[in-house]
Order: sequence, then C-alpha cells, then structure tokens
Amino acid sequence: MEPSSSSKQTSGGGYNYNYGGDYAGYSAIGYGDAGPGTASRTFQDYLLIFRERIWYIIVVFLVIFSSALVYTFSQTKIYESAATVQIFRSDPKIMNVQAVMDNEIRSADDLNTQVKILESATLIQKVSERLTGEDLRQFLAPYEKEGKSDPLNAANIIAQNRKILPQRQSLIIAVQYQHPDRFMAAKIANLFVDEYIAYNARVRIDESMKAVEDLKVRVEQQRKRVDELAVNLQNYREKNNLVSLDQRKDIVTEKLKALNAYVTQTTTRFKDAEIRWNQVKERKAAAAPLTDLPFIASQPLIGQMVSQLAAQKISLAQLKERYKDKHPVMIEARNSYEQTERELQKAIDSAVSTIETEYQTALLNDKEARAQLAAQESESLGLDRYAVEYDNMSRDLRINEGILQAIVARTRETSMTSTLETQNARILDRAGAANSPASPKVGMNLALGFVGGIVLGIGFAFLVAFIDDRVKSSFDIEGVVGLPLVGIIPQIKRMEQSEKAQIVVTNADRQVAESFLTLHSSLRLKDESKNAKCILTTSTVPGEGKSFITTNLALTFAAHGERVVIVDCDLRKPNVHKSFKVENLKGLIDVCTDAATLDDVIMRNIQPGLDIIPAGGRAKNPTHILNSKQFEIVVSELRKRYDRVFFDTPPLAAVSDALIVLPLVDGSIFTIYFNKVRRKAAQFSAKKLIEANVPCYGAVLNGLNLAVSGYYYAQYYDKSYKDYYVVMSKEDEGKTRG
Repeated sequence: MEPSSSSKQTSGGGYNYNYGGDYAGYSAIGYGDAGPGTASRTFQDYLLIFRERIWYIIVVFLVIFSSALVYTFSQTKIYESAATVQIFRSDPKIMNVQAVMDNEIRSADDLNTQVKILESATLIQKVSERLTGEDLRQFLAPYEKEGKSDPLNAANIIAQNRKILPQRQSLIIAVQYQHPDRFMAAKIANLFVDEYIAYNARVRIDESMKAVEDLKVRVEQQRKRVDELAVNLQNYREKNNLVSLDQRKDIVTEKLKALNAYVTQTTTRFKDAEIRWNQVKERKAAAAPLTDLPFIASQPLIGQMVSQLAAQKISLAQLKERYKDKHPVMIEARNSYEQTERELQKAIDSAVSTIETEYQTALLNDKEARAQLAAQESESLGLDRYAVEYDNMSRDLRINEGILQAIVARTRETSMTSTLETQNARILDRAGAANSPASPKVGMNLALGFVGGIVLGIGFAFLVAFIDDRVKSSFDIEGVVGLPLVGIIPQIKRMEQSEKAQIVVTNADRQVAESFLTLHSSLRLKDESKNAKCILTTSTVPGEGKSFITTNLALTFAAHGERVVIVDCDLRKPNVHKSFKVENLKGLIDVCTDAATLDDVIMRNIQPGLDIIPAGGRAKNPTHILNSKQFEIVVSELRKRYDRVFFDTPPLAAVSDALIVLPLVDGSIFTIYFNKVRRKAAQFSAKKLIEANVPCYGAVLNGLNLAVSGYYYAQYYDKSYKDYYVVMSKEDEGKTRG
C-alpha cells in the first residue's frame, strides 16, 4: 500500500533529471533516424536563415571592409621594376663539338632549372656585394626608418622583395624587384640579370677547365687498364689450350648428337620392357592367368599347350559322364591333363624369366647410355665455360680499347672548347623607373574587402545557424524530430498561469484561442485522434507548456459539448491544480493507494463540461503508482464516464513516467516550445513515443514568436491573419448576431 496523503509531500520535490541514463545512446541518433524522410531543406530555408541573421552579416562586413580600408591607406608605397632575359634553346655552335655543360632547353624542367638559378642565394649574394657606398646607403634608407632592432642585411632584404616570373609559353624570364625608391628598384632588377649572365659564363669556363684535367687523368688510367687486359687474355689462352677451341667444340658436338640418338633408342627399349614386366607383376599379384597377356600367349609353345589343355579338358568332361573317378581311363586322362598343365606352367615361367631378363638388360643399357651422354655433356659444358670466359675477356679488351680512344678524342675536343666564350642567354629589356606604385592596390584591396566582408558575413551567419540546433522551423519538427506538425500556438504576453490555462475560455488572447480551435479541428479530422478517448500530453524538457496545452485543449473539446476530464499524472511537480486555482489535497495518488474513491477526488464542472483530477500531492515513488493495478482501473473507469480523458505527464527527457502511462491511452501529443529545446533531445524523446507503438498524433509548437513567424512558418501563419482575431465589442457582437 502507498503511504497516506499526509506522507505524500516530499521536501525538495522535483524532477530527477537523469540525463546520463535517459540519453544512453543519444549521440548515435542522426538527424534523419527518427524522421519519415519526407522533409528536406529547400532554398527558402537557407534564405530564411540569412534573413534572420542579417545583422551578423552587416557587422562582419563592416569589420572586414573597415580593416581593408585601414590596411590600404596605411601602407608605404612600393614601386616595382622588371628586367627580362631571353634564354637560348641551345648554345651558339662555333665548333661542331660537344660542350662540357649541356645548356640546351628541352623541357619545362630545363627552363625551371634556369629559374632556380635566378632565385638562388648565390645570385642574391653577388647582387648584394655590388651595392656599395652611396648605392648601399640609398638602398637601406627606407628600411632604417622603420626602426627595426635587428641589423639590416642587404641580401635578406633583396631575397624578400625580388620575384622571378617565367613568361608563359616562351623562353623569357622576368626579374621583378620592389622598393620604396623607384630608381633603386630598377637598379636591383638590372643587377640581377647582369649577374645571371656573368654567373653562367664563369660556371661554363670553370667546368671546362676542370673537365680537361679530369680527362687527362682518365686517359692514363684507361691505358693501363687496356694493357692489363691484353696480358690476362694471352695467359688464359695458353693455360687452357684454347688455340683450337672451335675445332674441339665441333668434335664434342658431333659425339653429343650421336649419344642423344642412342639414349633415345635405349630409353624406348627400356620403356617397352618395363611395361611388359609391370604387366606380368600385376597379373601375378592378382593371381590372374598370365596367358591373357598377348606377348605371352603369342609364343608358339604356350599357344600350343593352351589349345592342347583345352582339348584335354573337354575330353575329361566327356569321360566323366561315362566313367567314375577311379576308373583307369579317368585316372589316365586326369594324369595326362595335369602333365599338360605342368608343362604349360614351365613354359610360362620360362617366358616370364625371359621378360625379366630383357627388362634388366634394357635398364642396364639405358643407364650406361645416359652416363656416357652426361660425361659428354660435361665435357661440352666445360668447353663452353672456357669459351664464355675467353669471349668475356676478349670483349672487355675491345671495349676498353674503344673507351680509351673515345677519352683521348674527348680530351682534345674539350681542350679546344675551354677557351671559347659562349652565352646561353641575353638581356632582352632592361628595367626602368616605374611612374606609379605597385602597392598598395587600392581598387583590388577595397574590392577584396567588400567581397570578403559579404562572404565571411554570410559564412558567419550560417555558422551561427549551424551551432544553434534548437527546434524552431517546420523542417526541424517534421524532418528532424520526425513528427507531423498539427498545431502552432503563438507566444503569450506576460500572464498569470491560471489565466494562460483558461485562455480559450476568457479569450484574453484571441490569436491563441483561435490556434487551439485549429488544433481541435486538426485532431478531429484525423481518424486516429477523432475517436480517441484517452490522450496523453508530454514534452521533452520542463517549461515547454505541456500543461498549458493540456488544459486549453481540454477546454476546447468541452466547449464543443463533450464531457472532458484532465488527469494530472505529473506526480513529481503537479501543475493542473495551479492552472485552475484549486486545492491539491486529494487526487490520483489517493485513489491508487485506496485512500479515497474516484468520486471523492474528481473536481466537477471546473468549467462547463470539464472535470479535473489533481495529483493529490507529490509522490515519493510515482512510477510504482503509475504501474499499479489501481491506476489501470482508474483509466478504465474514466473511459466509461467521459468522452475525452487528457493525461498531463512529466517530460520524457527528465523521467520515464509518460512511457508508463502511454500503453493505457489511445494516443499522444508532443509539445515543443519554440527555440528552446535542442533538436537531438526532441528527436530522442519523439523516438521513444514512436517506438511505444501507440499512435502519436503529432507535435504542437508552443510559444511561436510572432516577430519571426514569417521566417519559419509563412505557410502556417502570417501577420495579416491578425485582422481576423480582433476581439469585437459587445455592441459589434450584438449587431453581428442580429
């Protein structure tokens, strides 16, 4: 039994928000898991996101554009000059000889190599070394004004401000340099191309002279190598008697051919003898007559005896019909038959012995032939090995002689070309002083600031929209939460709870009253909800107005002539009694604990056609009460007495009380407060309702902010509708009725 009503009050009552337990597995639910998959975002949805957050876009745009303005007009003017150099596809041909360095441009990689030379630290250092005296002071003057604490380094400054730009689809490279002094910018660009031409010339001459010295050393080394190979070849010929190598090779080859033919014959004979001998052994092992073998049966003596034995066998059978076994004639005939059998067996044994002898002889002959062939092959292979080594040594000698001749010729060519000066490039255009600064680029910077401000502003607005995952749009309810939207209740201005609970009766807010009439009509149009007697209302979290929806929807049904009762099943934080300003001393808890009868706790005619059953206090163990048999009896009795029974239950995300009541009702209504509950939390709670296999009639959006209603619910609600909700004066009302 449950405790008495005096013990129902608990100190510090309220919901035990077991989010950790209730949300087990919550993060695994995707946005479309519980939804029917019929709703999807459209271009209009994104446009609404843009409109709602227009001030984010404006602020970000102003910040970015202002920053671009400040940056542009605070920068030092920088001048840029460019000199161009033409790269030759190949060096000028003064003599028809090959140069030490191949400067021919065959591909983009070769051209990129010249670009990297222009970008190299070596070339930068050479240019910085040519800045001396007044030129160096003029070059460093603009940077000294910046007041940098580190000592200025001309090479570092040059590296930071020069650009090497290959011209597309050509062998022309531009060298650009930027400097606050327009004349100095032109001077540095020209120094770069001059140093590039000089650098290539120095490298070519240095490499040619170094190559000549290296080639002379290689000539001496190669000559010694040729002499050594010639001596080794002669010693090898004398050691292995290879003066008549070709003649010996011919003799060995002829012998090898003859032995191959002989081995083929012996192998054939051996295979034939082996087949006959194997057949004999198989017949013996199977105790089968050997006379069935053709090569035994074909021997004349054996064939004659087989025929004689068959004739005697026939004669013996004929005599057996006339004489008994011990008759002399029978004995003589039987002895003659047995004698013939013994002679036949001797002949067969002799034939088998002959076959075995032929097999052993063929095997021995085949082994001897193969041994002779192997010996001859070994001799032939030995000669081949000598010949291979001999040919290798001869080839090495010829190759090294050719290498020696080539090195000697190349040494002479290099000696001649080392003194020739050729250029692989020429200066095409020298740099001149620029008339206008290259930076800052006012137009481009302002355009980038303008476009960047708009793009970043829009991006920031959508980022905020992405982070803000609260339910606010019809897409959120139907596409994410997965429930149909059956009603929208506008936001109510500050009003007492009891006034809100009976707003459809008092008409304190005509728009809200009309929205409940619309919700009533929607429920009456659906087959499932039209005939439903017991309806449960719940929400995701506290404060979404589920009790407000329950009381006003019940009053709406009562106003249409139905007998309606509200049962406060929120045994943790009951609200129904507050909504109607009645006492909460007796109620559902008392009925379920047998402390009172149902008639004792029903508060009748709170409004015409409406009764309520309060909670009767706060329960220490609400789940036990709602799971009790008494509660089922209460629900069954209320079905008989009333047309509609509304159950106000706690939020699903907080506790599981609503899921206990759900199997006892005909359907449920899910309350969502505009822009309050998070999408995944609402989706998780709605999924619980759907998985209970009890019809959920849909979601009611409560507290819609009319200021943004056009953003999200233009298809459901428009500000122009308010003209139909004007509360008429009594005089106008009388005229209308008249």
